[in-house]
Amino acid sequence: MNSDMIKENLLHIKRKLPGNVTLVAVSKTKPVADLQEAYDAGQRIFGENKIQEMVDKHEVLPKDIQWHMIGHLQSNKVKYMASFVNLIHGVDKFKTLKEINKQAKKHDRVIDCLLQVKIAKEETKFGFSVDEIETILSSKELKDLEYIKIVGFMGMATFTEDKQQLEEEFLLLKTLFEKQKQTTETKNCKLQILSMGMSGDYPLAIANGSTMIRVGSSIFGNRNYK
Repeated sequence: MNSDMIKENLLHIKRKLPGNVTLVAVSKTKPVADLQEAYDAGQRIFGENKIQEMVDKHEVLPKDIQWHMIGHLQSNKVKYMASFVNLIHGVDKFKTLKEINKQAKKHDRVIDCLLQVKIAKEETKFGFSVDEIETILSSKELKDLEYIKIVGFMGMATFTEDKQQLEEEFLLLKTLFEKQKQTTETKNCKLQILSMGMSGDYPLAIANGSTMIRVGSSIFGNRNYK
């Protein structure tokens, strides 16, 4: 996509966003030149779903970029991004949290994490159940992890045109978020971010309380996975 289009798309989305909503530009599979165009248009937060690709881009792009890991996370690869990643969106296993903690400790830094909650009806989606979230947030094991901070939740809605179903799923996560925000605050858990909504459904997600959206194709155009 030409650079003017990326800039135009980005500014078009940002103009419509409420002040409390953060835009993550999902740049997976996109060339460095496209990210640089978005950067030049003012974007500073980029989301990648493959750690190696994110590492490669981090090495060559400006150092004030915040890198978000948005894909399904393999524990054995956490070490490659532990020195620089700003936020990890899709933590869906407690053992992954322990691995992030271990790798963050090596770099003497605290890594912010979002717990992924399974709100979609689809079997292919990952995430904790509502009950598991409540158990984890009140556990002693979590309090022992000094190099991570749980800063919110992330959820991916069902891939559907059914607005009512989407709304129900977003509201489920919003309700859990508000409840846990009231009842859980520890040294390593302070819930501030509700990450839900992508190119196809982000206006609805925002209407239902999202404070962070992950948008790729609406900025960079469709992806080529070849």
